[in-house]
Amino acid sequence: MVPPLYAGLVDDASLLPPSPIGLADAVTKHREHGAAWYRDLVGSLLVPASTVGIEQMPRLTAGLIGDVPAAALPATVEKLRASGVVVEHVEAAVARRGEDPQPGVATLCAFAETQNGLPLYAEIPLSWGLLAALDSVAEARARGLRIAPKFRVGGLAAELFPTPVELAAVICACRDRQLPFKLAAGLRHATRHTDPETGFTHHGFLNVLVATVIAAGGGEVADVAEALAATHPVPLFEPARAHRDGPRPLFVGFGAANVVEPLTELVRLGLINGGYE
Repeated sequence: MVPPLYAGLVDDASLLPPSPIGLADAVTKHREHGAAWYRDLVGSLLVPASTVGIEQMPRLTAGLIGDVPAAALPATVEKLRASGVVVEHVEAAVARRGEDPQPGVATLCAFAETQNGLPLYAEIPLSWGLLAALDSVAEARARGLRIAPKFRVGGLAAELFPTPVELAAVICACRDRQLPFKLAAGLRHATRHTDPETGFTHHGFLNVLVATVIAAGGGEVADVAEALAATHPVPLFEPARAHRDGPRPLFVGFGAANVVEPLTELVRLGLINGGYE
């Protein structure tokens, strides 16, 4: 009931700050998602590395969020595996905004070389040094490492929200380097919108999905930016429906504190057929 275009689109970020939910409740709810009719939409349960070792980890499949120093990641992955957790992927920041991301990319690549194909996502700031960092990631992938970029497209300040043109340029840069990517922060709704409380304009996850379809088809930055800038779902319907039965290009997915919220929006828009039990 979930078309291939949306398969694994939404990771379960219910454990990430500032969520008040505890580990046991998060695991229980994630397992409920895994048994529901919409299970194909849901990706990994995202587990912060800083919580590993604090509570007894149940057996589950998870994605590790590296909110600890990079040097601690190997030991954290091993702790999870020793407790019976299947680590599906690791996401880790390589630099703060304004810092050179290259040393962090190199460190994560060195980690990748020890992990026998474990997928890694290098969170690269959308600032100085981005393109060179993407080149380094592409070179690492050419050597056989399973590493890809991740970008934050929102936050607590206006400058953390890239414009449609800026994000379109990043998407096309990934397309040109054959790099899949993940996104984090700011993707609260399907379509682009302005938060009335903060005044920040958020990207829509459906905008991003359609924008990547256009980019993968050879679209220019202006074409991709036009899809990202749409504030009404109507211009997004046709490309989404036309590609619903094919794999999703470039855009690996994003995390949501409540995976039912993006599901509900896709159902409301008629892009996924509701099948609530």
